[in-house]
Amino acid sequence: MNNSVTNIARLLWAGLRALLVLTLVTGVIYPLVITGIAQGLFSSKANGSEIKADGKVVGSSLIGQSYNLPLKKGQQTPDADLKWFQGRPANGLGANSVNTRYKLLVSGATNLSADSKVLIKQVEDAKAAVIKDNAVPGYTVKPSQVPADAVTSSGSGLDPDISPQYAELQVHRVAERNGLSVAEVEKLVEDHTEGRTLGFMGEPRVNVLELNIALKDLVAKH
Repeated sequence: MNNSVTNIARLLWAGLRALLVLTLVTGVIYPLVITGIAQGLFSSKANGSEIKADGKVVGSSLIGQSYNLPLKKGQQTPDADLKWFQGRPANGLGANSVNTRYKLLVSGATNLSADSKVLIKQVEDAKAAVIKDNAVPGYTVKPSQVPADAVTSSGSGLDPDISPQYAELQVHRVAERNGLSVAEVEKLVEDHTEGRTLGFMGEPRVNVLELNIALKDLVAKH
């Protein structure tokens, strides 16, 4: 009887020691090591890929932002603030609603099929708006100039980047609205165009938030 009790006590103590060791290794040491490596080698990414301007965090390079005017009385959808470069349409989940404020809770694709009348209407309306908004005196936008990313959302609806083609399409309007020369704004886009990752993955892209921060700085110098 005493031997049985002793054996049980030994087994319990062995199990407890195993639990304590595993808890220490997997619950304390391992997370601290991984956190230390991440902070040491990939600090920016580990902290959310933050973008700073004027000494404060203004967003993340991984999440798009909207650039809209304040809502007018009775208005449900705000107008775009056309002095800024605009990102992709932000269609999210939730009854296929438009994710106008980039809320992460409704992140996702619209799940509308290619022949959906709702999707076709969204694309047609977006294309008409792009043509109208970016046509300024001396510069007319042709329907054939409008790239796909100007009228469709990404899979998450939160894409922070646009194609160089869409950025270039907005140059004349941004220059006119901010009292800048076209050459200055074109140079801004060129400087903020990133190539394919490692030279072969993905497509060239322009981060809209970073581009608009640079635009703000350029305007302040004039």
